[in-house]
Amino acid sequence: MAIKLTKRAIERLPAPDPGGKQRLVWDGELKGFGVLVSGVTSAKTYIAQRKLPGGLTRRVTVGSVTEIDLDRARAMAADLLNDMRHGRDPKRRPATPWTLRRALDEYLATNMQIKPKTQQGYKAAVETHLGDWLNLPLAEITRDAVEARHRKIQSDIEDRRRANAKRARRDLVQPEHWGSAAGANTANGAMRALRAIFNHAADRSPLPPNPVRLRKQWFAEPRRERLVRADDLPAFYAALDELENTTARDYLKLLLFTGLRREEAASLRWETVDFAARLIRLPARRTKAGRRLDLPMASYIRDLFVARRAMGDDGGWVFGADSRSGHLEEPRAGLDPVAQATGIRISAHDLRRTFVTVAESTDISVAALKALVNHSLGADVTSGYIQMTVERLREPAQRVCDRMMQLCEIPAPEGVARVG
Repeated sequence: MAIKLTKRAIERLPAPDPGGKQRLVWDGELKGFGVLVSGVTSAKTYIAQRKLPGGLTRRVTVGSVTEIDLDRARAMAADLLNDMRHGRDPKRRPATPWTLRRALDEYLATNMQIKPKTQQGYKAAVETHLGDWLNLPLAEITRDAVEARHRKIQSDIEDRRRANAKRARRDLVQPEHWGSAAGANTANGAMRALRAIFNHAADRSPLPPNPVRLRKQWFAEPRRERLVRADDLPAFYAALDELENTTARDYLKLLLFTGLRREEAASLRWETVDFAARLIRLPARRTKAGRRLDLPMASYIRDLFVARRAMGDDGGWVFGADSRSGHLEEPRAGLDPVAQATGIRISAHDLRRTFVTVAESTDISVAALKALVNHSLGADVTSGYIQMTVERLREPAQRVCDRMMQLCEIPAPEGVARVG
């Protein structure tokens, strides 16, 4: 039988097939492309099949439905079918070498466990710092070459950082912000990406041992400590409040008063803002931790959302923007003007660190603090028994909000008493 193969149609195919035998379902669009459904297991496999010019029929496995998405499988099948039409027997072709480019493409296409942002980071790291290795077979990338490239990435970035600082001093301008550990972090990150990609390829084909075995050679990555100090919060907030870009302004205020991660806050949709229950509801797939987050709205945050909602829907985004995603993506539109006005140069993640520091100063429990920022409560036996409910978090969330307003010197509405 032939049907239009779609993701939903494939999901609906029963596996194992009720008849107890393999069942082949052909694609109605690409002749020779289909899905083979097992008669005894839940396996579903993409295949390509046609006759060679001599009359011999060849059936080639493209890949498992769980490992390759439909569009990629159809494209791979089209290539195989074209080869067979021209007399090239796929079962007699020489094996395609595992180049770094091929390994990267396969890793990004078939590894469904990593998030899109991580995929983008790995791709950028390889193409930027290992670009001249892309056409090199993985078997030819040696441990010595890896260690030499690791050191070179770090030294190149540090040289650029020093040149940037020197140029800024000469021109009497604010230097482009590069953290002191930028070179170490970037070099380590590039090699972590290479290690993961190599391991992924090695699971599919025999390869030499992974050359990324630095361990003791990793550069130290000092824990970042930058935040907005309590004494600087009044000036920082005042500059934030004066921003002409209201989307950037409200977005940064949300980070400061909730400790949400950059992407979690930027991609908020109105459907996740529950005014009736006074909650921000983030599903597990939208959080870095992979855990659902139901965050109580303290008074300041609720007022901020009410004001933004009055501005309109903006495509369903809380912080809509003219970008590919449709929402705000780059916080520097707000952070740079604040830095110019106050001299306080920070990143979006530094506001999360600021929130955690202020929250700790209010003497809320460690469990409540971790729950507010969606950190794991821990793996010990006692932590495993703690069930932190939303209602239990409302008072700590409001207490932190009140303290943040006090530090930012934001006057409380008349007739409202502070908590704690």
